[in-house]
Amino acid sequence: MKKLNIIATIKDGLGLALVNYLSLVLAAFLYLVTIWIPYLNVGTTIAMASLPAQMAKGNVMNPLFIFDGKYRKNMGEFFILSALMFGAVMVGFFFGIIPGIVISVAWSFAAVLFVDKEMNAMDALHESNRLTYGNKWRIFGAELLVVLCLEVAVALVQAIFGIGEISWLEAIGNFLVVVLVVFAVPAIMGVEASIYKQLTSGEFVGEPAPAPAE
Repeated sequence: MKKLNIIATIKDGLGLALVNYLSLVLAAFLYLVTIWIPYLNVGTTIAMASLPAQMAKGNVMNPLFIFDGKYRKNMGEFFILSALMFGAVMVGFFFGIIPGIVISVAWSFAAVLFVDKEMNAMDALHESNRLTYGNKWRIFGAELLVVLCLEVAVALVQAIFGIGEISWLEAIGNFLVVVLVVFAVPAIMGVEASIYKQLTSGEFVGEPAPAPAE
């Protein structure tokens, strides 16, 4: 069984995030300003759930894709999928933190598969569990490492620019923290996109090149 290379996956994910950084920010902005509109908000929510699949293609996304009517076509099935995922994760956490984490990682790509591969709810859950089998802790570790690095960066900025409590320095520090936070979501989405691309294609980044035939 092939194993994810955490460092190579993070590098690949950051590359995918940089390619689509502006598109992701615009898509998130459009989603937030239209989330109050009934019915439309269902489609945009489902579209946002498919972001890893969109990014995995390696192309620059059109942020307006979230308004495509096709994402509202199976909203009832999507609600069933969401309810199953939420209920199972909550039961997992009831039996301790670790089962909840395992279930959440095992089914983390169910919504993406539901949209990208047009699977029904149960098939998407089953396929997500199959794809992540043997790599759950690597998936969790890759995403956790990105979050920890960003948290360390934020802490360093606050410590450096908070010295002496000088107002203009603190203002610069606060601005840099906002920049880091705005970058955090695309970075995590990029890592998820890289993982999804590798698991569905079977081509893992960081693998040694095959030896030439003699």
